[in-house]
Amino acid sequence: MSELVGIARMAAASPQLKAKRRVQYFELPARSYLARCDNPRLPFRWTINPYRGCEFGCKYCYARYTHEFMELRDPDEFERKIFAKEFDAARFLAELRRLPQGESVALGTATDPYQPAERRYRVTRRMLEAFASVSGLRLGITTKSDLVVRDIDLLQQIARRNYLMIAITVTTVDAHLARLLEPMAPRPDLRLGAVRELSRAGLRTMVSCAPLLPLINDSEAELDGLARAAAQAGASRLWANVLFLKPCAWAVFLPFLEREFPALVRRYRERFENSAYLRGAYPEVIRERMDRIRRRHGLDRNDPAPEPELWPHDAQLALFP
Repeated sequence: MSELVGIARMAAASPQLKAKRRVQYFELPARSYLARCDNPRLPFRWTINPYRGCEFGCKYCYARYTHEFMELRDPDEFERKIFAKEFDAARFLAELRRLPQGESVALGTATDPYQPAERRYRVTRRMLEAFASVSGLRLGITTKSDLVVRDIDLLQQIARRNYLMIAITVTTVDAHLARLLEPMAPRPDLRLGAVRELSRAGLRTMVSCAPLLPLINDSEAELDGLARAAAQAGASRLWANVLFLKPCAWAVFLPFLEREFPALVRRYRERFENSAYLRGAYPEVIRERMDRIRRRHGLDRNDPAPEPELWPHDAQLALFP
């Protein structure tokens, strides 16, 4: 085996923080906290992931490849070896302050910032404390966990100074199906309860239905029920995205499919074995279905968010109010 370098070497040397029956926690040194995203199709310029690996164990998770950078190539290690980033508040705050006004930052693009490790290590909470002291950014947070309501106090402070959107991922309102797809994630009703609490606290909250899995959670009736629940919980928007399966995800998803949905195996093989992305008419059918459902439940309005109370303004403009 060749000598480990870079983040693989750092991971191999990371001290173990705690070991549970099925999960080990490590502390990973962080060279920087913000990662630049140059993909023009994505609505953010910078990403932050407080953790590497994710305990929720979602069968479709595209982010398992990030453990491969650390030479952890068993797909199951992604949910069993969790790395909490060593956190230096002053260094993180300095990175935030170097961002130009109006820059967009996404928290939780690869791993959930409110996964179980957060209850113990509070890296996400400490990052939000830093965000609460800066102004002029556009912050998006994505999670499957109702733990996010713990931080309502900080989120309200952040929203006074920055544009903030919180996306709660709910792939189905069927608790049994959710447990199959996302074994360790909170139940759908708990996530929708978090949407309700966040909305009542005056925070802009949307529901993200991603991914949509063909013939599993994509029927009109299924999505209509989800949209109704999202609207009743106070979500401002409903977003959806069709499943894609990188090789690292396919290696986990295919055995799951063979076990739980064997009648669908042939169809999925035909569509995903040679491409990570679905081709043909299906994505357009889903787009039209979601547009129809959003209109039905009033989740198609893209009302502009009010300017944050403490949004910074150019000093020259302040001379001519």
